[in-house]
Amino acid sequence: MIDPLQASMRIASSGLEAQSARLRVVSENLANVNSTGSSAGADPYRRKTVTFDATLDRAVGAHTVVIREYGSDKAPFRIERDPSHPAADADGNVKLPNVNMLVEMADMRETNRSYEANLQIVKQSRSMVAMVIDLLKGT
Repeated sequence: MIDPLQASMRIASSGLEAQSARLRVVSENLANVNSTGSSAGADPYRRKTVTFDATLDRAVGAHTVVIREYGSDKAPFRIERDPSHPAADADGNVKLPNVNMLVEMADMRETNRSYEANLQIVKQSRSMVAMVIDLLKGT
C-alpha cells in the first residue's frame, strides 16, 4: 500500500531539489551577465539552461521531477562596438553574453514561487502526519 502523505512529500521534495538547481543556474547566469571573452575575439559566457523530466518513483507510485540535462542557450551573442575593450576584435566589436537580465529575473521569480509552493506542500504533509499520529495516540 502506498502512503499518500509520503508520496506527496517525495514529489514536493523532488520539486525542491529541481528548483534549487534551477536557481543555481539562474544565479550563475546573472553573475556572468557582463563576462566577456578572455582574449580579443573570444566567445563570452554562454547562458546556461536546465531541463526537467518526470520519472516514475516506484517506491511511492508517483511521478517525481528529475533534472534531465544542463545545457547552453544557442542564442547569438550580443555585439557592442568598443575598440578600447580588451576583448574587442580587429573591428573593435566586443561579444557580450547572450544573457538577458529581464528573462533571468522572471525565471528567478518563477523559480522562487515554485520552490515556495513545494515547501508549503512539505509543511502541510508533515502537519497532516503529525495530526494522524495524534489521532492514533488518542485511541
